[in-house]
Amino acid sequence: MTSNKHVTQLNINASALEQNLNFFKSRIPSSTKILVVVKAFGYGSDALKVASFLKDKVDYFAVAYAEEGIALREGGIETPILVLHPQFPSMEEIAKYHLEPSIYSEDLLDAMLDYCASHCISEFPCHLKFNTGLNRLGFAPSETDKVLAKISDSKRLKVLSAFSHIAASEDLNEKEFTLKQISTFKSIADQLDAALPFAPIKHMLNTSGILNYSEVAAFDMVRLGIGLYGFGNAPIYTQNLKNVVSLHSVISQIHEISSGETVGYNRAFKAESPVRTATIPIGHADGYFRAFGNGKGYVYINNQKAAIVGNVCMDMIMVDVTTIDCSEGATVAIYKNQEHINDLAQRINTIPYELLTAISQRVGRNFG
Repeated sequence: MTSNKHVTQLNINASALEQNLNFFKSRIPSSTKILVVVKAFGYGSDALKVASFLKDKVDYFAVAYAEEGIALREGGIETPILVLHPQFPSMEEIAKYHLEPSIYSEDLLDAMLDYCASHCISEFPCHLKFNTGLNRLGFAPSETDKVLAKISDSKRLKVLSAFSHIAASEDLNEKEFTLKQISTFKSIADQLDAALPFAPIKHMLNTSGILNYSEVAAFDMVRLGIGLYGFGNAPIYTQNLKNVVSLHSVISQIHEISSGETVGYNRAFKAESPVRTATIPIGHADGYFRAFGNGKGYVYINNQKAAIVGNVCMDMIMVDVTTIDCSEGATVAIYKNQEHINDLAQRINTIPYELLTAISQRVGRNFG
């Protein structure tokens, strides 16, 4: 149990986590390695607890920044950790904590080579990121020869893996573009295998990629992110996954609102008839978006929907419980399951990733 005594708590189901991992393993060849992405506090859950639970079940972890990897190392995680977006000022810590940086640009490559030379380091473990169409980070395919020449000449770096990222793996309308990305990466992989003293691990598929392209692009490893937490980016896949995260709170106070009275900041809600409202201790400071106000969002109380009344406050929301039999102290499901989270995300034109990763660290976490 967490030591955080805030009554608003995020529950993380370890059994569901493992079942989802096994589902994705069933989609790839048995020889293909699994990298689990635990950036952004494990997609808003608890990165260290997730990694501790999975450390003997997967081959790699990935984080966005060095500080996230350091937290895992200090928590006892010894599994290899890929840093997807390393910042050069963090190089001392990356080396100290045996993290493995992704190198994605010539400037970063030159800086890494200089760092290794100045510290008399040979074969520093690293990963090469190639841009095949996402246009976010990565070497252009045309830079491959130049990159290989610099690495081969120095002997300072050891390339453990090479990878790329599919831009629209969840959208089968973009299949032609995706297959072109895969083909481009295969050509890069052939160049690497021919030039390097050993074949690095190749990986390209994220959650949706595993579901839609594992037959043609599983390569040596896949990167599992949002799918681990129960979301397959399409109903047909999500229904096969177990719900991992649920967010709960309690009713702090119940109010009887007379006709003509208003509720909340800016008097955004005005009762046209008597209304019963419940106040719940979660707000936009906890990652419950202000956009859910005025009826766009809803919670579950006694398995019944209760719509948000008025504006979302920093620390509280008010919901309509006029037709719900409940009392102060009753449990409230803020995020009940995948269906609930997906629906809420659609209501404010966003995606489940944003709802999950926004959950504040002041909200307690329970893992088990």
